Amino acid sequence: MCRQRWCGGWGVQVKEGSYIVKKVDTFQHDLMLRVAKGLNLLLLTLPYAVCWYAAYAKEIAAPFYARGNYLVIALFMMLYLVFGRIYDAFYISINPVSETVYSQSLAALMANGVMYFITWLLSKHLPNPLPLVLVLAVQIGLSALWSIWARRWYFHKWPARKTILIYDQREDMVQFLNEPNMRQKFEIIQKMSVEEALSGAFPDLSQADAVFLCGVHSHERNLLLKECISADVITYITPRIGDILMRSAHPIHMLHLPMLRTGRCRPQPEYLFVKRLMDILFSAVGLLITSPIFLITAIAIKATDSGPVLYKQKRLSKGGQIFQVIKFRSMRVDAERDGVARLSTGDSDDRVTKVGRIIRRFRIDELPQLWNIFCGEMSLVGPRPERPEIAEQYCETLPEFDLRLQVKAGLTGYAQVYGKYNTPPYEKLQMDLIYISHLSIAEDIRILFATVRILFKQESTEGIDKGETVAGKSLFHQRELVTFVDAIETK
Repeated sequence: MCRQRWCGGWGVQVKEGSYIVKKVDTFQHDLMLRVAKGLNLLLLTLPYAVCWYAAYAKEIAAPFYARGNYLVIALFMMLYLVFGRIYDAFYISINPVSETVYSQSLAALMANGVMYFITWLLSKHLPNPLPLVLVLAVQIGLSALWSIWARRWYFHKWPARKTILIYDQREDMVQFLNEPNMRQKFEIIQKMSVEEALSGAFPDLSQADAVFLCGVHSHERNLLLKECISADVITYITPRIGDILMRSAHPIHMLHLPMLRTGRCRPQPEYLFVKRLMDILFSAVGLLITSPIFLITAIAIKATDSGPVLYKQKRLSKGGQIFQVIKFRSMRVDAERDGVARLSTGDSDDRVTKVGRIIRRFRIDELPQLWNIFCGEMSLVGPRPERPEIAEQYCETLPEFDLRLQVKAGLTGYAQVYGKYNTPPYEKLQMDLIYISHLSIAEDIRILFATVRILFKQESTEGIDKGETVAGKSLFHQRELVTFVDAIETK
C-alpha cells in the first residue's frame, strides 16, 4: 500500500511503513558498528593489560589493589579511544585497510607513550620500554586482522547505498564518489542538476538510500532537503562559504523571536591568554628539543650548494599584517629569479634541492617558524600564512579569501590536517573558516595531535600542476572537504 505525501509542492511516494523500516535498519547499522568498534577497543587493550600485569604492575612504588589495576587499563582504553577519534581510526567504510591500520597504530603508539610516562611516575624510576614495544607490535598485527575482517564484514552486511546526486556547481562529485573506497559505499543510480530537480523531474526517493546535494544554493537546497528528510533519506551536503559562516552563529531570543547572531571572530580574552601561553611554552621547548636537527640540517644545506641556510619570505597574518616567515631553504637560491610567485609542484619541481626534498618530506623546513611563534608573529594553530601576491590572486576570484585573516597565522591548522598542499583555495578557505568559527583550546590541542598523523603521509605534500602560479585551476576542481566525508561513517 502506498500513500502520497506532499511537501514543498512535490509529491513523494513512500511505501506505508517504510519510515519505520528505515529507522530500524539505521538503528541496527549504528548498533552493530559500535559493537565492531568496541571489539577493536578490547583487542588492542588486551595486549596492554597483559603487559601491565606481567611487567609493570609490581614495579610501581605502591602496588595497586585490583581496582587500581583496572583503573590503569581503563585509562589506556580511554586514551586509545581519544587518539583513535583524533586520527580517524574507526572509519571502516571510508578508509582503506592500510589507512585504518596506520591510524590505529598511531593511536596505540600515543596511548602507549602516555601510559609509559604515567608508569614512570608511578615507579619513580625509568621502566623498561621493551615490553611496550612488543605490545605495539602485537597491537599493529591485531589492528590489521581486525581492519581486514571489519571491512569485509561491513560491505557484506551493508552493500553500496543507492545514491542520487543533485548538483549545481559540483558535478565533479561524481568523480569523487567513483573513487574505489567511495564506490563500495555509494552506488550512483541517478544524477541531475538542481534545475532538473526543481522543474518537475524530482527523483523517486523511495528507491534511494542517500542523496548528495552538491554546491546547491541555500533556497533550492532547503526545498530539496525538506523532501529528503520527509522521505527519511540520508542527505549529504557540500557546504558553501555562507553555510560555514553560520556555524559561528549564536542563538538568541529577541522580541519573542528566535534569532541567530553572527559577526567577525572575537575570541574571549582568556582563550587568547591561554593560547599565547601555549605558543610560548611549546615553541621554547620545541626549539630546545629540535636544536640538534637544526644543526644537522644547517650543515647539510650549506654543504650542498653553499647558499644561505635560512629563507625569509613575506607572509600575511591577522588583519593583513605582513611579517617575515623563517624556513630552512629547500630550493635553489634563484628559484624565483623571474619574479613570479609560484607554489611548488612537489616531487617534479626541479627547483627543490636534494636536501630540500628530504626536509620537505618530513616538514623539517618548517621548524624555524618556531621562532616566529615564540616572537608572537605566528601561532601554533591557525590558517597557514599566505604570500601577499598569491593571496591577491586568490582574492580576484574569491573575495572572501581575506576572511582567513581574522586570526593569527599558524604553523599547522585545520586545512593542513584535513587537506593537502595542492588543495584549491576555495576548499582551504572553507576548512580555515570551520576552524575560525569555533575557536577553543581543546580544538587547538586536537589539531596539534592530529598533525602527527600527516607528518609521514606523502600525499599531504603533493604539489600543484607544473606551470601554475597558484594552487587551483578551478575553485571546484579537486576533492571535497574531508570533514564532509567524516560525517558519512556515522550514517
